[in-house]
Amino acid sequence: MSAEAADREAVSGSRPCTPPQTSWFEFLLDPSLLEQHLQSPHPDPSPVQLIIQFLEQASKPSMNEQNQPQPPVDNQRNRTLKLMGLKVAAHLRWDLNALEKGLTTPVLNMLLNELLCVSRVPPGVKHVDLDLAIRTIVLSSFPEKQTKPGPHQLNMMNLVQQEKELTENILNVLREQATDSIMVLEGALSIKKDFYIHTLRTLDLLAAEPSTANGETESSTAGLRVTAQHLHCQVHYDLGGIYFQQGCSDVSLYKNAREHFRMAHELHLKVDYPESLCLDKERLAGYWSACRSLTGSSDSRDGPLSPYGQICSFMRNNNYKALIEEVISDNVTFTLPNSLRHSLQLEMLAKLQQGDKALEEVCLKLCVCNAVRDALEGGIPSLSFHQMLLKPSKETISFLKEVCARSFSQERLSETSNMKESLFIKTICDQLDHVSLALMASSPKPFMDVLDEEVKKVLLEQIRKSSSGFSLCAKPLIRSLDPRQIRQTLVELHGMAERHFWRVNSKWEVPADYLSVILAIKDKLIRDLVYILMAKGLHCINIRDFVHARHLLTACLELVTEFSPKLRQVMLNELLLMEVRAHEVAAANGKTERPPPDLISRVRGYLEMKIHDCVIEWIPLLSPHTRARTHAHTDLPMRQNVGEECVAFMLNWRENEYLTLQVPQSLINNNPYIKIGHLIASTCKELSGHKESKRNAKELWEVMVQICSVSSQHKRSIDGSVSLLKNRESSLGILSRSKFMTFVKKLQEPLVLTTLISLFVRLHGIVRDDIVNEVSAEHISIWPLSLNNLQCVDVEAVGVTLKELVNYALSLNPNNLSWLCTQADLYFVTSQYSAALHYYLQAGMVCSDYFIKPVPPEVYTDQILKRMIKCCSMLNCHTQVAVLCQFLREVDYMTAFKALQEQNSHDSMDSFYDYIWDITILEYLTYIHHKRGESDKSQVAIKAIGQTELNSSNPEEVLQLAAQKRKKRFLQAMAKLYI
Repeated sequence: MSAEAADREAVSGSRPCTPPQTSWFEFLLDPSLLEQHLQSPHPDPSPVQLIIQFLEQASKPSMNEQNQPQPPVDNQRNRTLKLMGLKVAAHLRWDLNALEKGLTTPVLNMLLNELLCVSRVPPGVKHVDLDLAIRTIVLSSFPEKQTKPGPHQLNMMNLVQQEKELTENILNVLREQATDSIMVLEGALSIKKDFYIHTLRTLDLLAAEPSTANGETESSTAGLRVTAQHLHCQVHYDLGGIYFQQGCSDVSLYKNAREHFRMAHELHLKVDYPESLCLDKERLAGYWSACRSLTGSSDSRDGPLSPYGQICSFMRNNNYKALIEEVISDNVTFTLPNSLRHSLQLEMLAKLQQGDKALEEVCLKLCVCNAVRDALEGGIPSLSFHQMLLKPSKETISFLKEVCARSFSQERLSETSNMKESLFIKTICDQLDHVSLALMASSPKPFMDVLDEEVKKVLLEQIRKSSSGFSLCAKPLIRSLDPRQIRQTLVELHGMAERHFWRVNSKWEVPADYLSVILAIKDKLIRDLVYILMAKGLHCINIRDFVHARHLLTACLELVTEFSPKLRQVMLNELLLMEVRAHEVAAANGKTERPPPDLISRVRGYLEMKIHDCVIEWIPLLSPHTRARTHAHTDLPMRQNVGEECVAFMLNWRENEYLTLQVPQSLINNNPYIKIGHLIASTCKELSGHKESKRNAKELWEVMVQICSVSSQHKRSIDGSVSLLKNRESSLGILSRSKFMTFVKKLQEPLVLTTLISLFVRLHGIVRDDIVNEVSAEHISIWPLSLNNLQCVDVEAVGVTLKELVNYALSLNPNNLSWLCTQADLYFVTSQYSAALHYYLQAGMVCSDYFIKPVPPEVYTDQILKRMIKCCSMLNCHTQVAVLCQFLREVDYMTAFKALQEQNSHDSMDSFYDYIWDITILEYLTYIHHKRGESDKSQVAIKAIGQTELNSSNPEEVLQLAAQKRKKRFLQAMAKLYI
């Protein structure tokens, strides 16, 4: 044996030998082979595959002398192939489920036609009169997962499309003739005789015997017998399916479907060999249940409704009392899915919101029932249940008790269930803040029965405390904003009980900087009064109720002036903060312009007083007066927030003269906010381009670089090598980045924000080192072009800071052209193309009155237009690309033509052709569509070319006017898409 032969034998012997698949033509050569093949345990090809092969080969078109396809020839070969296809179907006992699952609609159509032919059905009877037409219509209405062709199937796409079109044509015919098919099937139910279906033997006989005069053969009773009951059961099932499908447009048909499904169900229980029926028992049961629920069947023959059917019946008949009773009962039986119960609650809530006020009580009761069910399953009650407990009525609590009493079954006294019930009741009692309702909920059964003794004691003690007299008396204290009433209420409460009443409401808070000073007050009444007045005053500031805030803080100031200089200054500072915020809010609402001189003077005084926060070693350098004042306030609690807002206030009202020339140098050197304010004011003041501006800008630049820098440290690894690590926890700047951003978000002056945005745009460009994708901003030329310590800068921090800056600025003024362009560029360089288009279009919109006027060329420069083109291209909106290519000073035909060649465009394509004014692009469009055979789109392009205003013989003014009109309409259309 040769080496090659040995290798082949070794290889073939190393794996099991698979018998070769039998080819279709082998059955033509040996007709007896078919039955033998079908009787094998695992025939390959399978019976369904054989039917497809036989019928496809029999229906192949022939070619004439001109090589043109002709209908298949009716010869012995093709007739034999069709007969073998029928034999295979007969071998499957005409199992419609198997045939419908394995055959496409066109092949199934061909098989039925051949069955009619060989059966010698009288003329005029069509295959659509058979029950399979109804089954095909019903089955085609169910959604199916589409099979996606793989890469190796791309050359078959045309065949797939042809088959899809052929299938749709057949289905359309079946749908059109559905009425006739239903009539035939209804008539079939009156037939009482048995039927015979073809077998392999009868098909051979039919093919061999000539037809008799009456259209029958000697073998008419030689097939497989089908009783009338079998036929009726199948017909009832299929008629029920078509009526159920049509019920969505005519509700009365659901009753017909219900009756047919009921009959199919009864017959299915009676017939012999029910497995031979093409009937899905589970689907039949589902159909029948759905019909009964939809029609509200009360027929005794149908038996009792399921719990789900009863729910549907109650809903349909508006029997909400019975509905609630069913849901309560389900808390014991756990029959209904929890998802169904919550869907029911949402449906009722939707009806309530549509104006049906009668459902308010139903929604409330469903909410309670579902909360108990959730608790019994170990879940968490819904948010709506917790909201209901905030303001419960006695009726609600009474119903809750009833549901719990009926749901907390004594048979489920396991440790787990007892724990769930106990936790649920404790949750209820914790949330009920009204004393009488808490007592009502906790005292009677079943509440106390399911609680552990220890939990019960804690709960009763909690209720006892909440029901004491001073809690009821404290309500005026909590609600009042009148300083006199607050004082009087506190006096009364102190006479009733010894308690820290400043803690009576957990939502009252004063800044931590002040807490120790206030709690050091020895007089408990004064301490409570100071705390409550300040907490209420600060709360009023936060909600912008400045009238009440002023009354409360002024009363507190008068109180502390009597005994504490420190707290007096604290209250003066907080009153200053209130006046600053009040003025800012009034200015934002257009009610005032410049702040009064007195307020500006007080802000200056506060800033100079804050010198105590600086390092103590520079105190000897101050003047005697300032030194004395500083020592007097070194232990005064100061809120950093007040200082920030004062500096921001000076910047917002352009007090640049004070911040640049008059503020003490010691404050600049030692207070970070004043230093930043000084540098920003100096830079803004001299933005005309003087050298002084450059110097101040450089110093501001260095401060911002340090804020975004991180300290570096060396770390020795296991192998002894040293690596450089960035420590993100500590910043090298005078402020951390987060504190700087908190300060920035108090600024509102446009020039200040533009200056900071410009700085960070330059810094962002340097750390990204991407010359091609630069971000634009105003005044960018005043900043340095490079960094000496680039490795220390946190690139991520720079990017985040810039985004936050621009977002905040646009929240103040969404129509600032410079900020819009910066935002658009930021999205562009980070590949967020849809968002970039949004802001490029918005920038053009604000400077053209929604594109009514032309967008200035300095706004839509060629660079911005090219970025917009790239955005559209990356979004696969290639027609938009072609239109935008016309906007350039020199039309970019190459990009436009390349875009129009793309076939997967995600825009509306020909709907944008009306916006094209360049004849060359329109002619190319016509050529492309003609080449592809897209006649409809080609006609749209030809129509666009034929517009008289685009005629090249027109004067230049007419052509320019046509272009401007199309530019305006296109940009307005784009704005609707992206803004």
